[in-house]
Amino acid sequence: MTDTPATSLGTTPAPTVPPLPRRPLRQLLAASVGNAVEWYDWYAYTFLAAYLASQIFPKGSGNSLVPLLSTFAVFAVGFFMRPVGGLLMGALADRRGRRTALTATILLMGGSSLLLGLTPTYATAGVLAPVVLVVARLLQGLSVGGEFAASTTFLVESAGPGRRGLFSSFQYVSTSVGQLAASGIAALLIGVLGEDRMNGWGWRIPFLLGAVFSLAGFWIRRGAEETRSAAEREAPRPGLFDALRHHPRASLLICGITAGGTLAYYTWTSYLPTYAVLNTGIDKADALLAGTLSLAFFALLQPVGGLLSDRFGRKPSLLFFGLGFAALGVPLLRALDGSFLSLLLVQCAGMVLLTGFTSISAAVNAEMFPARVRAAGIGFPYSLTVALFGGTAPYVGTLFTDPDLPGLFPWYVAVLCLVSSVVYLRLPETAHGRLDR
Repeated sequence: MTDTPATSLGTTPAPTVPPLPRRPLRQLLAASVGNAVEWYDWYAYTFLAAYLASQIFPKGSGNSLVPLLSTFAVFAVGFFMRPVGGLLMGALADRRGRRTALTATILLMGGSSLLLGLTPTYATAGVLAPVVLVVARLLQGLSVGGEFAASTTFLVESAGPGRRGLFSSFQYVSTSVGQLAASGIAALLIGVLGEDRMNGWGWRIPFLLGAVFSLAGFWIRRGAEETRSAAEREAPRPGLFDALRHHPRASLLICGITAGGTLAYYTWTSYLPTYAVLNTGIDKADALLAGTLSLAFFALLQPVGGLLSDRFGRKPSLLFFGLGFAALGVPLLRALDGSFLSLLLVQCAGMVLLTGFTSISAAVNAEMFPARVRAAGIGFPYSLTVALFGGTAPYVGTLFTDPDLPGLFPWYVAVLCLVSSVVYLRLPETAHGRLDR
């Protein structure tokens, strides 16, 4: 067994192992709280899209869907900024330190959230309003792309012996907490303020809260310990594309590892309620409730998945996910019958399978690269794959509801998970090796 996959490629020098952080729980808190804030800000946009549409875009053409479609187009633009953020912020983490990059991403997200909260309406500023919205969303995409690269690296490098999988699992625990917080705060405000006040000014409150939350996350991260070794801090700084240039195989493996996982993740955690509404006619309120309950269940599963991978290895977990979805993805989606119970059971069953990927993706990615280029090496290929397959999941799923393309979306999910499973079979086991730090 090799220490890391990069070692097996013959491109990694002998690992250097500095002392682990003295306060690992503080490290875990710094990464998790900040990540939850980042994803709260990111998802708040989704839950408030209808209010943004009515205030920021002109209604023209007599079609009430045009403003909403414009709002979701801006949402998609944010996804395609994520690879840029993964590359730039990952390079910052490799050159200046993980803590520096983590504080930069959360300040960037806080600033973009504040900008969203202060965005003028179309009635008061004309075309400037959608321009400000686009700029804010671009900054959010830059921040989220960089957040995964920096926090993944920071979490795994902060873990004690035999605990990289457990620490890795908190990446998706905190992501789920952020998503649930965004949904809950939006629902609470809608219930308390009503439609008129939400349309008038209430939609700004979640974004302004996000800016405040970001300051709290910044304060917590400032007290975290740097995880780069002294040798790395003294070594020549890596170039922006060093990871891609010197570790092309590892970069491609990140894409293969991520493709099926990100499609299944966005399908099951974000799109499945909408898919059920479109294909089974389930009540929207029931679909939203099932999605919320299953997301909370999913968050609780992550540490369990991380601990199991620390004990039994990464490959069994990844194959449990990939082959599980390849075999059961189509039957699960076809089991939806329009009832609340069927949706809840299908979504929770998928969450169990999905945990094989999400709970350890941070650890698997970090174990692919040497410390010198780890953050940038993870950030760009991971975020690019998420943009191509995860970010497009709702659009592809909706496209496949066309009468001429019946039932193709479940097969699309299953086939891509099978492709990723082939990659998992070829991966070296890294759970019990020493991490180059």
